[in-house]
Amino acid sequence: MAVLVVLPQVLCKVPRAKCTISEPLPILHKYYQPGDFITGGIISQIYMFSAPITFEKQPSQERFEDLVILTHNYQHILALVFAVKEINENPQFLPNVSLGFNIYNSLFLASWTFLASMELLSTRNKFIPNYKCDIHNALVGLIGGPNSEVCLHMATTLGIYKIPQLIYGSAPVMKDKSQAVFFHRMFPDGTEQNMGILKVLLHFRWVWIGMVFLDDDNGEMFVQNVLPIFEQHGICFEFLERIPKISFSDSMAETGAEWFQTSHVITGSTANAFLIHGEIQTISVLRMLFHFSKFECIPIKSKVWIMTAQMDFTSLGFQRTWDIHFIQGAISFAVDSKEVWGFQKFLQLRNPANEKEDGFIKSFWEEAFNCSLDKENGGTCTGEEKLETLPVSVFDMSMSGHSYSIYNSVYAAAHALHAIYSMKSKQRTKMEHVRQNLMHEQPWQLHQFLRGTSFKNNAGENVSIDENGEIIAGFDIINWVTFPNQSFLKVKVGRVDPKPSSAKVFINEDAIVWPSRFKQEIPRSMCNDNCHFGYSKTKKEGKPFCCYDCLLCPKGKISNQTDMDDCFQCPEDQFPNNVQDLCIPKYIVFLSYGEPLGITFAIVALSISFITALVLGIFIKYQDTPIVKANNRNLTYTLLLSLLLSFLCTFLFIGRPEKMTCLLRQIAFGIIFSVAVSSVLAKTTIVVLAFMATKPGSRMRKWVGKQLSNAIVFSSSLIQVIICIVWLGTSPPFPDLDMHSMTEEILLECNEGSTLMFYCVLGFLFFLAIISFTVAFLARKLPDSFNEAKYITFSMLVFCSVWFSFVPTYLSTKGKFMVAVEIFSMLSSSVGLLVCIFCPKCYMILLRPDLNNKHQLMRVKK
Repeated sequence: MAVLVVLPQVLCKVPRAKCTISEPLPILHKYYQPGDFITGGIISQIYMFSAPITFEKQPSQERFEDLVILTHNYQHILALVFAVKEINENPQFLPNVSLGFNIYNSLFLASWTFLASMELLSTRNKFIPNYKCDIHNALVGLIGGPNSEVCLHMATTLGIYKIPQLIYGSAPVMKDKSQAVFFHRMFPDGTEQNMGILKVLLHFRWVWIGMVFLDDDNGEMFVQNVLPIFEQHGICFEFLERIPKISFSDSMAETGAEWFQTSHVITGSTANAFLIHGEIQTISVLRMLFHFSKFECIPIKSKVWIMTAQMDFTSLGFQRTWDIHFIQGAISFAVDSKEVWGFQKFLQLRNPANEKEDGFIKSFWEEAFNCSLDKENGGTCTGEEKLETLPVSVFDMSMSGHSYSIYNSVYAAAHALHAIYSMKSKQRTKMEHVRQNLMHEQPWQLHQFLRGTSFKNNAGENVSIDENGEIIAGFDIINWVTFPNQSFLKVKVGRVDPKPSSAKVFINEDAIVWPSRFKQEIPRSMCNDNCHFGYSKTKKEGKPFCCYDCLLCPKGKISNQTDMDDCFQCPEDQFPNNVQDLCIPKYIVFLSYGEPLGITFAIVALSISFITALVLGIFIKYQDTPIVKANNRNLTYTLLLSLLLSFLCTFLFIGRPEKMTCLLRQIAFGIIFSVAVSSVLAKTTIVVLAFMATKPGSRMRKWVGKQLSNAIVFSSSLIQVIICIVWLGTSPPFPDLDMHSMTEEILLECNEGSTLMFYCVLGFLFFLAIISFTVAFLARKLPDSFNEAKYITFSMLVFCSVWFSFVPTYLSTKGKFMVAVEIFSMLSSSVGLLVCIFCPKCYMILLRPDLNNKHQLMRVKK
């Protein structure tokens, strides 16, 4: 018979059996023989018989007093029995070979686990370790769990003999790695679960967590190796509270006192999500914590508990009426399991009357139904009660994750045996010889068949164990929903895929029921309120990294998500809105004809151009009059034409900038104004030379004439033309989008190309204007009748004032207003020339024709 040792942990109180010094500690199976099922930590030993197995109950020499039972863990034993029953009833599976088992109770104590392990190495009913003569009961393997401590103590002894150990709960942390090679983990890889927990926390944005962990090697390893990974992903912990190991013994009171200290930390916590890393019995102690906290008047608000798959609901008899509302809305992980066909019917048919070989069912029945089967003392149990009538808080009819792992463990061992059987059968030997060889197989020979095995169980699920001895399975994400009758429902709301999907998590949020105080909204578990749109996080001194203050985004930046580490700039073609949480597209602006400023400039330019043309017409009409002749008609016409063109040049600056208009506007402006100013300079020079030529013997007479005036205008204009050609040849103006000058606008403008060349053009104009102003100023005292210098002085004063003020004004404005400043300067300086030089002449021509005669012009001022 193959032996499978299972240690399900059904809580038993330490017996009060009296032992003398000479009497060794009682061997476990003395009290519970094969067929007797214990509800403590259980080692189940599977044997292989040469004939169908029958269990005969042997009377116990001693019985436990004050046995306290974890009724839920009775299902672990029934899962083992059910699996063995299925295998033995299948004629196609292991023919002529039956499986049997022994079950040993560890009582959560290391000493009892060691005793059970030594018992396996002894002949039945004779405690002589390392001496075993039960040749008809061949040891196959052991199933141990669900507590990691049980597996660790079991491995210490059995690892020496290389006996296969199938673990259906928490895997122990092995310091001696050589012992781990004999483990076959039927519980999914904890790394996948840890990553699944992390992704659940991040999914719900629970970043402010309370952490409670069991004070054992697994708990320490979780804190040291896993929590730093959580912190790297933005999870921080308000507290890390260590809870003592649970030993259901006389030290229970001390353990409870330490838990009450933990309760004060929990109740004072601001976190709404608590991660608890424990073992299967931890919920029973949690129930004690929340129950007795009521008597200390400790208000405990509803929290969302995130529980690991190693934990499951367990309950003690005296906890039957205790409130379980604290697990309402809890999120737990569970072994990805299926409902095994026939298992519930198997449970429904069990009762004390039919199961004579089940030495444990009487204790379980009395505990579960809160009655007595002792008819002689007025027992109230009929034995016909139905397990399905029990609330889930007492016994669950659905196969738990741990039971499912036990079920698969039995089948894994059986398939390994069947593989050996099939291999032997292929050899051409007699069947009896094959059976005898199979009976003499050593347990360590199963390792190679267990690792890499794959089979389909009766639930229709493919079960695979990889080459490292780990089952390939994922986790279910469970939501706990409680009811007033102390019952609850475990609803599957998601899953964690197994390898190689690297813990890919799927969650159905709509199916989750949260604790009532959250009013069916996703609970928030953060150190402080979110930083809303328009704000960014800033570290709060002396607090963990997930505690922060909210800082308004600086001007020009936005944040469009909550809890952003930093605000960011909008794209160049967008700008922040007023609350700095959204980028708005900028609109393109330029000085257009459709806006008041553009219309005003256009009307003014047209009006002044008409006046200039009218003045030119007057001078052409009266070109033979003395006053027109006296002031050099050609220069006058040139000046008026250049002024007319300067007014019309305004239209190059209004409207959408194009490539051609950008090239022409500054070039035309520079050349036209050079012609105008050089004409004024020529007129002033001619006036000065004319008076100097009237002196007797003066050599200046030969300089007075059209050639000098033309030379001045031509040379000055030529210099400006050369400057403009160099400008066009090196870095010409071009249309450009200025994204940065204005906050809410994109400026469509003419980029000057070379700012230096632009100021060279202006500088040359200033140079001509200053010379004209200087010459005119020096000639202002010449006789009035021949003297234009006085008017030219005023016109140049206006011209220079306008363009000297233009530079700082131009540099201090942006966008279309820069263009407006340049247009205004062009118009005002041109109007200054027109008004100061030509208004007096027009006045004399049109209103005082009596003064427009040769006699008046020749009169010398006395």
